[in-house]
Amino acid sequence: MNADWASRMRRVNGVTLHVIEAGPDEGPLLILLHGFPEFWWGWRCQITHFAGQGYRVVVPDMRGYNLSDAPPGIGAYHLDRLVGDVIALANVYGADRFDLVGHDWGGIVAWATAMQNPERLRRLVVMSAPHPDLFVRQTLLHPTQVMRSSYVALFQLPWLPEAILRAGGFAALRRVMRRSSRPGTFDEEAIRPYLEAWKRPGRLTSMLNYYRAIRGRSVRDRAEIIPPTLILWGERDGFLGLHLARSALQLCRDGRLRIVEGGTHWLHHEEAARVNAEIAAHVGFEPQRRTLHR
Repeated sequence: MNADWASRMRRVNGVTLHVIEAGPDEGPLLILLHGFPEFWWGWRCQITHFAGQGYRVVVPDMRGYNLSDAPPGIGAYHLDRLVGDVIALANVYGADRFDLVGHDWGGIVAWATAMQNPERLRRLVVMSAPHPDLFVRQTLLHPTQVMRSSYVALFQLPWLPEAILRAGGFAALRRVMRRSSRPGTFDEEAIRPYLEAWKRPGRLTSMLNYYRAIRGRSVRDRAEIIPPTLILWGERDGFLGLHLARSALQLCRDGRLRIVEGGTHWLHHEEAARVNAEIAAHVGFEPQRRTLHR
């Protein structure tokens, strides 16, 4: 780990989350949320960049991942609970308003945070993540998405997905990450920290419980996304079609979509410089730290 980064345990919303912190304490808060099957390590190409620009960068292992608590039961991973973690984490750092970036499942949580707490977000960036209230409808409208998302149905089953993914030293997870990314993105050195995180007791089931918990979620009225929003999407995302990005954009009061030519689902790894530049241009810099929202 970079010597300028700090590893902390933060108690929020009934769980203890492991977080990586970087940048000045007085800097504006920027929270980065990872997706499946990553953990904070997935943002390593962004942490130093934004800390160097003066942000207080906070990157949690989301609940159930790596060193964070992994509470038992599907109910612990309902989307409202995950949103509660984000808001409570911002409160820990005294941020009345903050910038939020999410990829994959982190992006789904970011969408939900913007819907439920628009007054807390200054700017929102979502990468390769469907809007949770549009996904099912868009899948029905675009049958190819059914094939792309077939793993979601598999993950609903008890114990079998765990057995499949754990077999052969997590061979299936390693294979999927490599086949869905550009060659060399997830080489042995890059994948090794993930293996250590996946091996931790109970973590694989907790990671899958994100998918299991979304099954019973009722779709609410499609609330307008109020915070200024940037959507980043890889042209060659093998999991999520561009129609999901375009439909989400229609819900944004002030939204922009950037499609990365030749990019896959893993833009923050493959196109780190481009992603950093796009995020920086969108969030800008707010020199005054906000006081805690109560």
